[in-house]
Amino acid sequence: MIPVTSLRPGVTFEEHGDIFEVLTYNNMHLRKTSSVVQVKVRSLRKGSTTEKTFASNGEVNPVRIEKKELQYLYKDRDSSFFMNPQTFDQIIIPSKNLRESKYLKEGEIVTICFNKEEALSMILPPKIKLKVADTNPGVKGNSATNVYKDATLENGLTTKVPLFINIGDEIIVDTRDGSYSNRA
Repeated sequence: MIPVTSLRPGVTFEEHGDIFEVLTYNNMHLRKTSSVVQVKVRSLRKGSTTEKTFASNGEVNPVRIEKKELQYLYKDRDSSFFMNPQTFDQIIIPSKNLRESKYLKEGEIVTICFNKEEALSMILPPKIKLKVADTNPGVKGNSATNVYKDATLENGLTTKVPLFINIGDEIIVDTRDGSYSNRA
């Protein structure tokens, strides 16, 4: 157990069967009572963020998270398949553990957070480059308005793109919400 006053951004701990990563930390001193520790945390299993408040004399159970760089191979209905580039060991991870797997493309290197043998989450860059696999053809002169059309990307993801984007174009996609950012 570690005291809650030791929590800082990046520290991971377990509470009520869930594993949290501290995003922000604030030690608040209150009048007439002892201080409290307020932290903003992200659940590594669910991906949701929340704020938690602890008495300054409270304790939490620390969790050791191991980050591994793995190469994405392919996905079937229930699992995603990765390979360790150093040992060439294949690792099968249930797709439900990786909410962000829709942004992956074959051969890409990603960082996955593990607690013992359980894959908790995947760390993606904020923006990734993907190729447009299917969309309606672009029309010359359609670059001045912000009218969007549907486009299917090389990994099967569907997003809205401007009218001037054509099949084969590479675009930058924001991994936080899946939206088009700009042309690559």
